[in-house]
Amino acid sequence: MSDFDAIVLAGAKAKGKRPAYFDEPAVDRLLSMVLALAGEVAVLKERHDTVERLLDAHGVVRRADIEAFKPDRDAAYGRGLMHREFVARIFRGVQQDMEALAEQEPSVEDVSRELRET
Repeated sequence: MSDFDAIVLAGAKAKGKRPAYFDEPAVDRLLSMVLALAGEVAVLKERHDTVERLLDAHGVVRRADIEAFKPDRDAAYGRGLMHREFVARIFRGVQQDMEALAEQEPSVEDVSRELRET
């Protein structure tokens, strides 16, 4: 695959209808861009982690070493934790809004119990 083919493929439209989460299409496009950037940052964070681990182990880094690196169990666990924390930070506002809604609205069980009692 040529460099040009890779660029075209990266910008290709996915099959099917684009999902709509918000009333305003521009907000959906913005969400799509933010999530794409978050994915790129996640990859960069892993690559940075690889470089740091290789430097700690060998004192020097070659591109081939980076490409061939396979994280051990501890590194994989640490990366998984890093990604979960990263996603939690990205969606912190959404999570806080959901928690606020949960505090404002009674649970289904509470509503059901109240309806049975009346």
